[in-house]
Amino acid sequence: MQFSQLGSSGLAVSRVCLGTMTWGCQNTQADADAQLNYALAQGVNFIDTAEMYAIPPTADTYGATEGIIGNWLNRNRSQRSNIVLATKMAGSGLAYIRGGGDMTPATLLQAVDDSLVRLQTDYIDLYQLHWPNRVSPHFGKHHPGRMAFSNVDAAEYIEQMLGLLQALDSCVKAGKIRFCGLSNETPWGISQYLQLSRQHKVPRMVSIQNEFSLLHTKDWPYLIEQCVHENMAYLPWSPLATGALAGKYLGGARPAGTRWSMLQRHGLFRDTPQSNQAVAAFVELAAAHGVAPAQLALAWVNQVDGVSSTIIGATSMAQLQQNIAAFSLQLTPAMLDDIGQFLQQFPAPF
Repeated sequence: MQFSQLGSSGLAVSRVCLGTMTWGCQNTQADADAQLNYALAQGVNFIDTAEMYAIPPTADTYGATEGIIGNWLNRNRSQRSNIVLATKMAGSGLAYIRGGGDMTPATLLQAVDDSLVRLQTDYIDLYQLHWPNRVSPHFGKHHPGRMAFSNVDAAEYIEQMLGLLQALDSCVKAGKIRFCGLSNETPWGISQYLQLSRQHKVPRMVSIQNEFSLLHTKDWPYLIEQCVHENMAYLPWSPLATGALAGKYLGGARPAGTRWSMLQRHGLFRDTPQSNQAVAAFVELAAAHGVAPAQLALAWVNQVDGVSSTIIGATSMAQLQQNIAAFSLQLTPAMLDDIGQFLQQFPAPF
C-alpha cells in the first residue's frame, strides 16, 4: 500500500480510502466488519463516513453507518490509533436532520458530539463539511445555466464560513477533532476558508472531497491545481461514477441490490445517452488491454496528479478485493494514450 500526506495535516493516509456509505442499507454489520478487517490487512488506514449515511439517505438509516463503525471500534480498541477516521456534517435539505436547516456554529457543535457517540470514539481525525450552505455546482448542477452565482450574497456566506471555522476551532481545542476538511466545494469556497483561517487564526482546511472519475473530470485542472499549490489533499469520491464504469448498467440493466436499482436522492442524473455511450466505449477499451473496466478506471484516478487518496466503496468482498487490487495496477503508455483519446471523445457525458 502506498501513502500520501493528508494536505498540511502531516497525517499519512493510504492511497485507498475505504468508503462506508452502503453500511446500514446494502451492507450489514457483519459485512462491514469483514470489509474493515480485510482493508486494514491490505494496509488501508483511511476510513470515510458521514452522519447522513447510509445511502440512499432516509430517516430510518440516518447515523446507521457511524453506528456500525462504532460497534467495530468498540470491539477493536487497539486499532483506533492505526486508522485515520473521517466523517462529515450534513448540510441543509434533509428535514430529519436538524429540521433541514443550514449548518451553524451551534448545530456543528451538536453534530460533532453526536458523531462521537455513534462512533464510540473520543476524537475524529478529519471532520468535514459535507456540502456548503449555499447551492454549489455539484450533483449534476455544473452545466451552464443550472444556477446563478450572481444571486449569492457572498458577504453573508463568508460570515457563515467564519462562524463554522470558529466552532471547529473550539472542537479542535477540546480534542474532539484533529483536522478539518471540505466536501462538494468550489475554488471560491476553498479560497474563502483559507483566507479566513489566515486572518482569524482558526483551523485550516486540509482536504476536500469531490466527485471525480473518467466520466466527471470538472475539477481538473483548476480546483486540483489550487489543492496542489495550497497543500490541500484532493480526495475523489465516486471514482466509478456510482458503479457505472464497471459496465453493469449497460443496456438499461439494473442488477438487484445495486445503487441504480434504488431510489436516489438526486435521481439518476449520471444515466444519460452520452454516459451510456461513454461507458460502452470504455468497457471495450479496458477489454482491449485485458483489464477489468473498474480496475482501469480506479488506476487512472489514482495516477492523476494532485489526487491524494481515492474513496472506494463496495457491497461485496469480491468488489472490495478487486478495487483495492486496482491500486497496484501500473498503467502503460498505450493505456494512457487510449484513455486520453477516450476523454477527448467523451469530455462531459453527464
